[in-house]
Amino acid sequence: MKKEVLIRRSHISAPVETVFKWHTRSGAIERLTPPWESVRVIRRDGGIRKGAAVVMKIKAGSFPCHWIAEHTDYEKNRLFRDRQVRGPFARWVHTHRFEPDGNSACFLEDHIEYALPFGLLGNFIAGSRVRNQLERMFNYRHAITKRDIAAHLPEKGKAPLNILISGASGIVGSALVPFLTTGGHRVIRLVRRCPEKKEVFWNPLSGYLDPNDLNGIDTVIHLAGENIGQGRWTKAKKKRILESRIKGTSLIARAAAKLRPMPRVMVCASAIGYYGNRGEWILTEKDGPGNDFISQVCYEWEKAAAPAIEKGIRVVFLRIGIALTPAGGALAKLLLPFQAGVGGKLGNGRQYMSWVSMDDVISVIHRMITDDSMEGPVNVVAPNPVTNIELTKILGRVLSRPTSLSVPAPLIRLAFGEMGREVPLSSTRVIPEKLLKAGYKFYDPDPEGAILHLLGKK
Repeated sequence: MKKEVLIRRSHISAPVETVFKWHTRSGAIERLTPPWESVRVIRRDGGIRKGAAVVMKIKAGSFPCHWIAEHTDYEKNRLFRDRQVRGPFARWVHTHRFEPDGNSACFLEDHIEYALPFGLLGNFIAGSRVRNQLERMFNYRHAITKRDIAAHLPEKGKAPLNILISGASGIVGSALVPFLTTGGHRVIRLVRRCPEKKEVFWNPLSGYLDPNDLNGIDTVIHLAGENIGQGRWTKAKKKRILESRIKGTSLIARAAAKLRPMPRVMVCASAIGYYGNRGEWILTEKDGPGNDFISQVCYEWEKAAAPAIEKGIRVVFLRIGIALTPAGGALAKLLLPFQAGVGGKLGNGRQYMSWVSMDDVISVIHRMITDDSMEGPVNVVAPNPVTNIELTKILGRVLSRPTSLSVPAPLIRLAFGEMGREVPLSSTRVIPEKLLKAGYKFYDPDPEGAILHLLGKK
């Protein structure tokens, strides 16, 4: 069995105690999992102390399997170590080391000893590919650790927030919740099934949400709503899209208004679909709604938060653009055809696509819940919107694939009807005017850099 060693070491501008504590909190595994990897935590037992274990469902190549890891060593603020009990490797021992660098900085080191199954044959067949995947993974892990700890550092010494979140299992919520919990905040999920620990039952369609279940909540983040980008918009689908947003928002706003004390802030998801198809027109938060179905939905969606606004709760509407992540949404749908070499522009490709990286989406939400000066509509988009043909060329360069094909607009309208016209073919050129004036610094202002980071290509 040939043993390999991988070491990744980074300097972090935060005390060693802060960096170590971040790794001990719920959500650390999820935050450290790159968005291009398929990993689901099935069970945790005992955190990261000696004897603790975690069971995950992963993909080894294209094949699903279980990874069982056992923690074998623990020294507070110095190291913890885990080893694979069951999984795709013949050997896996991962040591997380933390070394102080004065009182306000430290070094983080991941030291991995691993071996592939089938000895020399396994190494010959898959050695270089596995090494490349691990280097991509740990480069991403260290970048995210630095970003997240820097974002939470100004909150050190402050009381953690009690945050209620709807839509926690969605594409944004599944990235946001681990970010918040590793920052030390307490998250309560709204769910429509039998609630478990740290969950509260609600039914937005029937109007059920007991305010008594929300005592102590000081922050509300409302992300739930019917998926608009999946399937044709039948009459029934459009009704679900509209009602899921209006009824859900109104119910949460009314419940928040009844709490004593009331929440400090309610952050409510919306979308740049508010502006509709506006061609090359540059749009800011000052512009009114468009005339499309989605424009009507977003307008009514935001209006439904009135009960909270009338009671004096600070309400922020997140007009989110095309959120890029390989974990789901538009980028995930584009990757498969582009990787297969059959990607291309949609329609004439001149429609503007106002995009934003998922890292910036959750960073902006964090800013909204901590910055009391922010309220009303906020465009959550990168400052550099691009046309569909520009994005097509970027994806081709990043993936080293041709992009000469195209999907004709009539075919898109035929396949998807009204949804095809209003989502992939609509042109919405949006600028994040409020964020820029507030001095927000984007992690990913450039689309090519964002996609390289999200796919681990840097």
